[in-house]
Amino acid sequence: MQKSPKSIRFARSLLIAGIVAFTFWSVIIMIFEERFVFFPSGYSEDFYRSAAVGLDPADHWFQAEDGTRLHAWFVEAKSPVGVLLYFHGNAGNLAHRSEKIRRLRNVGFSAFIIDYRGYGRSEGSPAEDGAYQDARAAYDYLVSLPGIDSSSIIVHGTSLGGAIAVDLAVNRPVKAMILESTFSSAADVASIAYPFLPARFLMRTRFDSESKLPSTQIPLLFIHGSDDSIIPIRLGRKLFEAASEPKEFHVIPGADHNDVFVVGGERYTALIRDFGLQIRQK
Repeated sequence: MQKSPKSIRFARSLLIAGIVAFTFWSVIIMIFEERFVFFPSGYSEDFYRSAAVGLDPADHWFQAEDGTRLHAWFVEAKSPVGVLLYFHGNAGNLAHRSEKIRRLRNVGFSAFIIDYRGYGRSEGSPAEDGAYQDARAAYDYLVSLPGIDSSSIIVHGTSLGGAIAVDLAVNRPVKAMILESTFSSAADVASIAYPFLPARFLMRTRFDSESKLPSTQIPLLFIHGSDDSIIPIRLGRKLFEAASEPKEFHVIPGADHNDVFVVGGERYTALIRDFGLQIRQK
């Protein structure tokens, strides 16, 4: 049966519209890539003050290699099991993590949590290379503080912070690392977020933990929510499979992306406490 000229024109119009939409969104992703990756919140004095209640963080300022001025909180535990150098995810700022830091302090960890450039009180604009610089600067500053022994530091990265932590582990002598709700590479995440676009091939941002992590032989603790709707657990497992031993992977049943420590409760904090104690004894 021969198609009518009208149906042919309609099909051609649909095809052209599809090509235009495909091209448009591909170009948008390329031009505004950082805005699809980083979602920083600026500084609010009232919010920071509220988040600090009962936590009593000390403000610290330091500079990245390129001179960008960065801000961090140091929260000290009594007789600490260890010190967590904490890298948060791509949204909000360090004050949004106050409850998690409080719970970790309650099981014996001091924590040094930074805001990447463009987040909170830190200067600059977010970028992949800049985030790596910020992590190295945070590590170098932390180990320079009185009473801080590099052998007591455990790097803890959540979501995007996991990729930043992995890069740090390749460039600095890291004792151990916790990777929570994180991913194999930005390309893998983009393929899931934009399945009908060639985002994997267009993105300049790599955050390629899968290729970096095998070069480290430090103890690794992976934690991931079973119902993670942002970073599917299969991407966490993919990174785990690429990692060298010693390593362990723990699933928090029913947890999504941002509530792992809430849903996990005592089991979550116990996993991190026990991991810290194991590292301390080595």
